Order: sequence, then structure tokens, then C-alpha cells
Amino acid sequence: MTDVAVVGFAQAPNVRETQGTTNGVEMLVPLLQEVFTETGLTKEDIGFWCSGSSDYLAGRAFSFIAAVDALGASPPINESHVEMDAAWALYEAWLKIRTGEVDTALVYGFGKSSAGDLRRTLALQLDPYSLAPLWPDSVSIAGLQARTGLDSGRWTERDMAEVVARSRANAAGRPRAQLSGEVSASDLLDEPYLADPLRKHDCAPITDGASVVVLAAGDRARDIHAAPAWISGIEHRIESGQLGARDLDRSPSTRSAAHAAGTDGVTTAELHAPFSHQEILLREEIGLGPDVRVNPSGGALAGNPMFSAGLSRIGAAARRVMDGQDERVLAHATSGPALQQNLVCVLDSAARRN
Repeated sequence: MTDVAVVGFAQAPNVRETQGTTNGVEMLVPLLQEVFTETGLTKEDIGFWCSGSSDYLAGRAFSFIAAVDALGASPPINESHVEMDAAWALYEAWLKIRTGEVDTALVYGFGKSSAGDLRRTLALQLDPYSLAPLWPDSVSIAGLQARTGLDSGRWTERDMAEVVARSRANAAGRPRAQLSGEVSASDLLDEPYLADPLRKHDCAPITDGASVVVLAAGDRARDIHAAPAWISGIEHRIESGQLGARDLDRSPSTRSAAHAAGTDGVTTAELHAPFSHQEILLREEIGLGPDVRVNPSGGALAGNPMFSAGLSRIGAAARRVMDGQDERVLAHATSGPALQQNLVCVLDSAARRN
């Protein structure tokens, strides 16, 4: 099977609200132009297109079909879609290239979280028989997870505040971050609770946004980019949809996916942690040491566009390899309540592979 690399990445500004439609076309058109300029490709050069979004979030059926307007109606394209974060669309595109069907793919994800009640909409991900009828919102479920870890001694509220302070400091000066700037953990701990034990800053902000990643195979990747970010390992795992059937302060799916992907030697990790305590949990489950830089982009706490934030973690990690900042990086994406589904992707430079 052929090797696959990331050769292009673009991300829309993370903002509280856009004036565009819920099909993401207005966000996607400039991103496509950006990656085509970066890679030198055209629409006709793309062998496979795959997207991630949510009809529930968009408030319309088949919203991803409307998003294809950003790609153009002609020539006809080979296209697919996943009803979840676009990191899983990248996994599908990676498989498409690995099997030899195509040698290039473009993956995109988009979400307009400001269009409705996000916390209530995400309750539709829950088990339809025993959980969804109770309408527990996403922040309250995360609060249960955070409380479990606090009571077990796995982390403290100061640990959580320090994650937020570091994320905002890392995002400072990045034009596409939504929240950034220097703030101390002590000041954060003085803030009131939103959903005990979570404060507002412990929760990723409601964000509109989109991102695009371009993949290519073998020699094609080398022709497109001088320093591709090669995918050396990628895997995803899932846990029970029943919150009472799993230990919320653990994430065996993340641990298993990381083990399968092979994480030895990574120097930077982009973790998709929409809540501060989840970064602590993910670091432990993946086995990241204190010398590994975590979320130099600021991560989801600096901007969390639904259904593209996970893809953006892969793109941000790959960018560090393509720019020569790291030789081996890790990216993580999650979907579902309380880290139910987790994907781990490891990317290497050419020098590392050799």
C-alpha cells in the first residue's frame, strides 16, 4: 500500500458568529483558494473529496450536499461525507489513497455552531432511548466527567486552570484564534462556576469555522510539497454510548488508538480537548511526557468549530512538520459525549521516516 502525506492545510478564522449560511459555502470558498494556491493544484487534480459536518447542527437535511456548491458543479467529482468531525473524513480519504483508487484527496469540515442552541443540539448524539429523552447538555456531561476526575484525585481545579492559561498564551498572536492572551491560573480560579466544577473558561467557546486538508500519495506528495507530513500511523476507537457503562475519568479508546498508531518519539501533540480537564486525561492516556509540547496552536479552548476542530488538530500538527519545526508529531480528534470516540494520527518528516 502506498504512503500518504498531508501536503496542504487551511483554516478559517475562529469566530463567535458568521453571517454566512449553515452550509458553510462562504467559509469554504476562500479556504479552497488558499490550499490550491499553496499546493499548485486545481479542482481537476483532486481525485477524491470527503467532508465532515452535521445536519443537526445545520438545521437542514443533506446540508453537506449544499456545501458541494463551494467545490463547483463541473466537472463531476468523486465525493463522500461523514456525519461527524472531519478528522474521520480524513481517515476515509487516507484509506481511499492507500488502496490505490486515487493519488490525491481534499478533506474539509465546517460548522456554524451559532445557528442554534449548541448545548441542546449535541444531546441528539446520545442514546435515543435512555439518555437523549433527558436532554443532558454537553457542558453538564463534561462537568460529570470533570467531577469524577477531581474526586479521584487525578487532577485539580488548578491543573485545569493552568491548561486554559497555557492554551490562551499559545494562541496569542495567532490571527485565527478566537480566545487568546496572557492570563494567570489564579485569576481564572476566581471566576464563577458555569456547571460545577467547570467555569466558563474550562469550556471551548461556541465557534463558527471550517478547515481544509489536502492529502497525496507517494511521489505525488513529493511533487506537491518539498516537505510533506507523512502519516506513519492513524487509528480510531469507540466506547459505549451509555455514560453509565464506562469510567468517565478514563479513556481506553484513546489509549488503544494511540498504541495502534505508535506514538514513541513525538515532540508535539495537538489534542482535541473541548474541556480543560480532557487535555489532562488525554495526555495521560496517550502517555505524553512533560517534554512534549501540547497544543502550540492554542487547541480547542482557543476556538472550537464543530466538526472541523479535530481536522484542524491534524492540519496544525502537519503544518509544524511541513514548516520544519518538528520531525514527529501527534494529532488527536474526538467526537461524541465525554470523549466517546477518539482518533490518533502520527505524522513524520521525510528525515524521520528515513
